[in-house]
Amino acid sequence: MSACTTCGACCASFRVDFSVYEREDMGGSVPEGLAVEVTASLARMRGTDHSPPRCAALSGKVGEKALCGIYEWRPSPCREFEEGSEACQRARRMRGLPPLTDLL
Repeated sequence: MSACTTCGACCASFRVDFSVYEREDMGGSVPEGLAVEVTASLARMRGTDHSPPRCAALSGKVGEKALCGIYEWRPSPCREFEEGSEACQRARRMRGLPPLTDLL
């Protein structure tokens, strides 16, 4: 299993905005109860606009055993987020986790 499916730092570091058309009630796959409408065309994962952010779909402890409860139905920003990218490394730093290169 990759660090990307167990870390959770990104889910607890960034706001996650996506098209309302990715919501289940609009024909997409993101459960509508986990999305908040921001504008007529923009939705946000519930919990990611808090300070600190933490996606409502995330369960477990960040950096130890964190799991996305909707991994198969997650929105496009989550699907496009790359393990080991600069944003990934920034999220890990914000959560006090070592860089992925230290783990390989």
